[in-house]
Amino acid sequence: MKQDSMRTPTVFDALIPLIFLAVLLAASVYYFGDSSSGGANQIALLLAACVAGIVGLKNGHSWKEIEAGMIRGISLSFSAVLILLAVGALIGTWILSGTVPTLIYLGLKLLSPSIFYAASCLLCAVVALSIGSSWTVAGTLGIGLMGIATGLQMDPAITAGAIISGAYFGDKMSPLSETTNMASAVGGSDLFEHIRHMTYTTLPSFIIALVIFAFIGFNAQESATPESINSVLSILEAQFNLAWYLLLPVVLLLALAARKIPAFPSILIGALVGAVFAIIFQPNIIIAYVGADESLTTAEILGKGVWMTLYDGYSASTGNEVLDSLLSRGGMGNVLTTVWLIICAMAFGGVLESTGLLKALITKAVSGIERVGSLITATLVTCLGVNVAAADQYVAVILPGRMFKDAFDERGLAPVNLSRALEDAGTVTSALIPWNTCGAYMSATLGIATWTYAPYAFFNWLMPIMAILFAYTGFKILYVEKKQQAEVLPTEPQPAQ
Repeated sequence: MKQDSMRTPTVFDALIPLIFLAVLLAASVYYFGDSSSGGANQIALLLAACVAGIVGLKNGHSWKEIEAGMIRGISLSFSAVLILLAVGALIGTWILSGTVPTLIYLGLKLLSPSIFYAASCLLCAVVALSIGSSWTVAGTLGIGLMGIATGLQMDPAITAGAIISGAYFGDKMSPLSETTNMASAVGGSDLFEHIRHMTYTTLPSFIIALVIFAFIGFNAQESATPESINSVLSILEAQFNLAWYLLLPVVLLLALAARKIPAFPSILIGALVGAVFAIIFQPNIIIAYVGADESLTTAEILGKGVWMTLYDGYSASTGNEVLDSLLSRGGMGNVLTTVWLIICAMAFGGVLESTGLLKALITKAVSGIERVGSLITATLVTCLGVNVAAADQYVAVILPGRMFKDAFDERGLAPVNLSRALEDAGTVTSALIPWNTCGAYMSATLGIATWTYAPYAFFNWLMPIMAILFAYTGFKILYVEKKQQAEVLPTEPQPAQ
């Protein structure tokens, strides 16, 4: 009886919560600007989830089903939430231990402003390619590069865009990356064939992004004088015990990532190693941070200090306002607003999926498509749309992959075309959306609002544009061979002999 009373949602039904969300998000940015992710966007997403739930009730879904969809959506984000909490702890202990100050110090010594943006992008690309994780790169090298940018008085938004561009290039092209393996599996292509096919759209996009960053760097006015840089270097030397071995936590974390140890335990181990390094190499910093307490022994003060840093981060008082704002970061407690954003976004996405609203939109996108260029473009746009609606990178790869696979097969297209499209939009655009798990993570980790860095994440914008260009020109669009195509396409039954 229940199935009989349930109605299939229309496209108009699906658009109601999306339009409602778009209006609220626009109002949120208008009223609160860059601080909209501090609570206003969360309210917008939660109210939009309620509107989607009302549409679901109208179509015959029970509240229990809708609530289960919300819970299922939120559960998908638990891995990201745990990683984010661990990164908060890691940032705090790596500052306290002198690891981040050492990265900043060495970067100020070695990098010049003219090549800084391009060098940051290239460095992140190489490391992400070797370990297959954009999140780990942003949480390690990214933190240090943001500090170097502050010391060189470079634009933090452009720096974040360079970090993200490089990190996502390496993540996308690495055989160690989860999304790369996932896209090839969903698309039905061989992993290394998938990577080779991605090269045609990915490498030109990355080279163009590098050229843009180089152009910006060469034409930027150098606002950092040698005196200002030397002042920052002197403060770092005075405040922290700096040495090459303080970079060992970075090496350890990258090694764990390269060995495919899961992200959460890897980052948590990195945070705890940072805490140990802080006790060994920066005891005076910890004692000054905790303050005098005659009731505690020195060992207890050191333990209390790293404990505080794990949950509340580190607060610097160097006398340099810019440096203090940079080094006063970290702690699990300071990422809870971002966790709140992820939970609300995933609840909204969960309602859309459980009530069939998301499927209604995608089905409409597939219907009536005849040209191959239009099909690939629809796939790219759908991946972006799912990143916006479902707020999760993995969902934006898996769901469109399942929905479009038959359409690609029916047209005799090789599986690598689908798997490449899923990555060209599903993987890279996730970092451009503030409430997406990736956008929220990058913003919280790099300390820059998503709306602020997004215009400078050139690689992430170029990828879907390049993919659309290839789709409509037909360049490097591969078809299955006739023998393979016969296995894919349904054949007419043969008459009995």
